[in-house]
Order: sequence, then structure tokens, then C-alpha cells
Amino acid sequence: MKRGAAVKTEMAPATVSEADGVRYLHLGTPWVQGAMRLRKPLALELEYVQRMMVWLLMMPGEAMDEEAEAPQKTPGHAVQFGLGAASISRFTHGVLRMQTTAVECNPSVIHVCRLCFHLPDDSARFRVVEQDAGAYAADAAHAGSAQALCVDLYDDDAASPVLDSAAFYQDCHRLLAPHGVMTVNLFGRDASFARSARRIADAFGDAHVFSLRPTREGNTVVAGLKGFTLPAPEVLAARADNIESRFKLPAKKWLKMIRPYVADPPAAFVDKPAR
Repeated sequence: MKRGAAVKTEMAPATVSEADGVRYLHLGTPWVQGAMRLRKPLALELEYVQRMMVWLLMMPGEAMDEEAEAPQKTPGHAVQFGLGAASISRFTHGVLRMQTTAVECNPSVIHVCRLCFHLPDDSARFRVVEQDAGAYAADAAHAGSAQALCVDLYDDDAASPVLDSAAFYQDCHRLLAPHGVMTVNLFGRDASFARSARRIADAFGDAHVFSLRPTREGNTVVAGLKGFTLPAPEVLAARADNIESRFKLPAKKWLKMIRPYVADPPAAFVDKPAR
């Protein structure tokens, strides 16, 4: 099989449920694959999805350092692997106003997101690619094309990532532009977490990999920084204030959660200052 080639399997149909003003996406099981608050469709409802946006805090440059009284376009191209309930796509397109590409191999998910989750129509600034994420990442034509890459590729039972190989993370690194950031949703309490973190560190370099502490549900967001390390603490603090003001995300809490990677399994990340 060629690197990044899609595995032909029967895909679960996307289904929808609602409770307390929140609409949920499922893939043939009760496990939640995404959520949208009906009265606030552009908001990020799930805590771990909010943390997937930690790249806003980490990325270099001045885009997140400037105050803005009104929404303005955030420069760059955001790519999402795994559409879910289209939460990140709606946010990067509708709130950050970035060029956005969502890669999803399940046509049922795309269809339901169009019908029920306010997925934007394709346009010059937004598109959905029906393709295996591994094949998209491995395509040399996409090398260096993304400033932000969000990877959330869990199976129908939300038990394990469907793409988690060393080759896949190397392709993700190549997909990023210089000084780009990848965030990955992993289960920090799973026995495979240290192995996944090691593969990300092999692709990005130990000094360029960080994580946030797990959510109550066990979701741990791991970030890989391409060719740079974290900005100075005073820059991070000012940027967190700006992100909270502009985008209503709990960036100040993120500052207290960031942990650097250390090559000492099974504790892949340690609670010490990130700088």
C-alpha cells in the first residue's frame, strides 16, 4: 500500500441527537463526535475542541498580538483533518475569517454537517475535501500550505485515532508552512498516548512539542511547532488576554496547562515551566 493511501472500509452513517440546546454528531454509536450549541453555532462547545485552538497562543508573528475592536481576518490557511460536527471549520472560517480546508473521508458526515451543523458552502475561502487525511497529508502538492493544522481522527467508537503512524506525523510536519503549528486530539489516559507523543516528537523535535493537561474526559491536546519554540512568557500572557477578549476562548487557563515534552516514558510530558 502506498504511503498515505486510504483503507477501504465500510463507513458508519452520521446521526444526530439534541439535548439542552446542544446538537450532537454520532457515528452509529452513542459516542459524541462533535457538538454545536444551537443559539451559538460559531462558538466552540466542547472543552477539548477549544483547546485545539491553542495554536493561536503559540504561533509566532503579530497576528495574535494586536488589539482589535472588531473582528478582522487572521492571516494564513487553517486545515482540519476530521470534520466532526464542523466546529473548528465554522470557527476558523466564520470567526477567525481564515482560509479554511476541512478534510473528511466519510460522505455521510459531510452531508449531515451541511444539513444540521451550519457547514459553510465551498467558496474561494472555504472548501471541504472528501479524502482520506493520510493521503492529503502525503500529497507533496500540499507541502508548506498550512499555518495551522488540527488533527482529530478518532474511530466510530472514539476509542483510538485512525491515523497515528510515524509516517503520518512526518507528513503533517511537511504539510505545515515554516513556523506552523499542529494540534492533535489524543486520549491522555490511554496506554498508547506515550507512543503517539514519541512519534510526534520524532517528527517535530522534542523541544518543539507541548501538551495541555487532560480534560475531565481524558482528551489531551498535543501541539507540534514547526521550527520554533514558545514565545517569551510575557508575550504569551499578553496574547492570552487578547485571545480571550477577541475570540472568547479561555487562553489564560491554557497558559497554566502547557507542559513540555521529555523523552522519558511513560511520563511523556512534565509539569514544569514551558520555558
